[in-house]
Amino acid sequence: MQIIDGKKVSAEVKERVRQQTLQLKNDYNITPGLAVVIVGDDPASRVYVNNKKKACEVVGFKSEEYALPAKTTQEELLDLVKTLNTKEDINGILVQLPLPKHLDDKAVIEAIDPKKDVDAFHAVNVGKIMLGEYDFLPCTPAGVMEMLHSYDIPVEGKECVVIGRSNIVGKPMGMLLLHENGTVTICHSRTKNLAEVCRRADILVAAVGIPKFVKADMVKDGAVVIDVGMDRDENGKLCGDVDFENVKDKCSFITPVPGGVGPMTISTLMKNTLKACKLQNNIE
Repeated sequence: MQIIDGKKVSAEVKERVRQQTLQLKNDYNITPGLAVVIVGDDPASRVYVNNKKKACEVVGFKSEEYALPAKTTQEELLDLVKTLNTKEDINGILVQLPLPKHLDDKAVIEAIDPKKDVDAFHAVNVGKIMLGEYDFLPCTPAGVMEMLHSYDIPVEGKECVVIGRSNIVGKPMGMLLLHENGTVTICHSRTKNLAEVCRRADILVAAVGIPKFVKADMVKDGAVVIDVGMDRDENGKLCGDVDFENVKDKCSFITPVPGGVGPMTISTLMKNTLKACKLQNNIE
């Protein structure tokens, strides 16, 4: 069993982005800019936003944070997004989800210029992913693919099972595995004989949001297990969707929580922002 080290792969991605950013500055005097909008004071969102800011510093991006009060209106938030759409020094716009209940996150995402939608949540970018002709990929699924490539884990011809069908992880994850010629099954709460379906998987991706949901009897010997979950167990300790201790000995590869998929999400965001900057400036 080999543990896939997300921190290591993430650091490698960030280093590549840092070097390319340096080159952009030297060759064109351009610095990629990322604007992060956070509404209210959700503690988990605050941690993510701080991590994104740190990553921007590491790779040499300009970052702007817009921290809005929880009572911000839909109109005020949409006005800010429109302003950021027109700012030439901002290449990527990220609105931290979840938003407070009274705000419509769908309308906010659709208001972001698709060329600056570095989360790849806009319908235009989602459609491009379906067609396989994309500019940006959603950060978490793209981070998972980066890890598989980094450890030379082939997808082609493999049985791939994704547990979870969210628009942010499950659905795009299925598409990316499909684009690399995996045979993909997406499971969810209504799937019959879930354990049986999971046991067929050569590559099993858990993105269900339930602590330690994937047990050893759901995993085939020698499977690659990717845990996208970020949960708390009964003792309040950080854990994933996979019962790591009991599953790990059955796997050929497994991602830990923390230190697996999490760091990859932020390094992919940096990669997307760099790409957005190049596209907006017509740089190959």
